[in-house]
Amino acid sequence: MSDYFEIRVEPDWQGLLHSIQRTKPAERVHFVELFLDAEVQDTLCDRFGLLSGLSPADPAFSLKKEVRLQSFLGYDYVRCKIDPFELPLNRQRVEDTAALKRTSGRDFVDETQGPITNWEEFEQYPWPDPRGFTTNTLEWYEENLPDTMCIIGSGFGHFAEYLTWLMGYTTFCNALLEQRDLVSAIYEKIRAICVTSLELITQFSRVKAVWASDDMGFRGGLLMSPADMREFVLRGHKELAELAHNKGLPYLLHSCGNLSLIMDELLDFVKIDAKHSFEDTIEKVTDVKHTYGQRIALLGGIDVDFLCRATPDEVRKRVRYTLDICMPGGGYCLGTGNSVANYIPLENYLVMLDEGRRYCM
Repeated sequence: MSDYFEIRVEPDWQGLLHSIQRTKPAERVHFVELFLDAEVQDTLCDRFGLLSGLSPADPAFSLKKEVRLQSFLGYDYVRCKIDPFELPLNRQRVEDTAALKRTSGRDFVDETQGPITNWEEFEQYPWPDPRGFTTNTLEWYEENLPDTMCIIGSGFGHFAEYLTWLMGYTTFCNALLEQRDLVSAIYEKIRAICVTSLELITQFSRVKAVWASDDMGFRGGLLMSPADMREFVLRGHKELAELAHNKGLPYLLHSCGNLSLIMDELLDFVKIDAKHSFEDTIEKVTDVKHTYGQRIALLGGIDVDFLCRATPDEVRKRVRYTLDICMPGGGYCLGTGNSVANYIPLENYLVMLDEGRRYCM
């Protein structure tokens, strides 16, 4: 086995929650990721022989694979949502040029025009019926997940994302002026889907936290004005956060972009418990440890662009510097600034985890 795993850590979901909620000093570094690209997962499983004894013909193969991989890498949880439903979008496909190439290509949502640009398209759109949502995957994890691991509920909260994806960003911006009632109607559909999803997720006792995902901005600012963000995005997250808090669960938020204009509202109105997604060109996780990082947990923060360009030694130095600043007082979990994309050098990802395991040892 590689020296990257000379030091092993056992899953400890209680320790993870203590780190997120800052209720107890962390005994070790806990890891978080929004996701690992499928190509990364497959490569790691092959490299470290993690699928021995598993049969692809097993109906639970993908779930058993997820548990083995997450546990092996040192994560204390699996992320899980209600069983898949589809919201068709207008997409464009290009060739994937990553080192771990996606043979089918990489998809991007059409930013100009989505499938809903008027009331007729709204009425004809194949909206999923939340009453038909199922929880088979959650049920399997509830029964089969090791006692040392927990479920983090996900797959909801995409208010800004779905508004801009379903209409197309250009169409959406025009609609804020010319078809505001249509924007409101789409928001209500998204809200109903998110609320039902979270209500189903929180029925399961192995769910110990919930993680909303909703990219609200870009490098220079928000995708819409703060007032529009409040009306069509933040009040939806507030409702979801209240639902989670009423169940005793922390509400984690992933959001890319510069959120400085609404950060106070995320803290005081929505009342998020943790923030994920940090990009060096917007704000470094180490810079906010002593600002809003004193009020909520900070998740990840090892910049993806840095991980793509750095040497392994530079990654080790950056990780240790980040941990030195962010670990004191709790409220920090180590991970990338966004996700483990298939264009991040795999060695740099493994070095990041290894340095995290060695910290405090």
